[in-house]
Amino acid sequence: MTTGTTDPSELYVVRNEVDPDCEYHCDALAAAFPDAEEIDFVAGERVPLDEADGVVLTGSTAAVYEAERRPWIAEQEALVRELVEREIPTLGVCFGHQVINAALGGSVEAVGTTAALVEATLDDDPLFEGVDPVVVSLHGDAVTDLGEGMEVIASAPHARVFGTRHRTAPLWTVQFHPEITAAHRDRLVEDFDWESDGHSFEDVSAGRVLENFRALTRRAEA
Repeated sequence: MTTGTTDPSELYVVRNEVDPDCEYHCDALAAAFPDAEEIDFVAGERVPLDEADGVVLTGSTAAVYEAERRPWIAEQEALVRELVEREIPTLGVCFGHQVINAALGGSVEAVGTTAALVEATLDDDPLFEGVDPVVVSLHGDAVTDLGEGMEVIASAPHARVFGTRHRTAPLWTVQFHPEITAAHRDRLVEDFDWESDGHSFEDVSAGRVLENFRALTRRAEA
């Protein structure tokens, strides 16, 4: 891992995918942080919190409410609570968004799959600096009640809680997928009933979310 004066010394991307055929979204998210260390949480790997300057929780085809048959989910919820306590900068994406809110006392429910480019309402938050409102929505579950200390910073026509932020800790979440690009279009069409709804990947700049989180991590470390 490379380190320097402008990059956090230890950034961890926590992979949560349970289906080997669907790991492309984890691969894409990890590729956005090439100097980060990847943690296969499902396989039993864990984040060394004493060394962590930032943590990213990926999406998953698992559901937060499957914790009874997937014990690692409860362990990740415990990780979230410790990340908040230690004030380690954290970003949750899709499943990561859901598990963070669930860990803090919120609720997650199955609502039916939305696989489309959608136009979101994004608050004036540093995580969304330079981010256009058209984003990739690819999920069947949704946060229906916020976790304690969380507030809504993004919403969409089909999802009231489309992004959240902790009021005091450096923790952000997004239900949408900033790592998915036009390069994944064929896979989205193959695996999901993908809808364009008049939008184009040319309208998508959500990858800036990941750049902005990197910048926020640097600020917290400084």
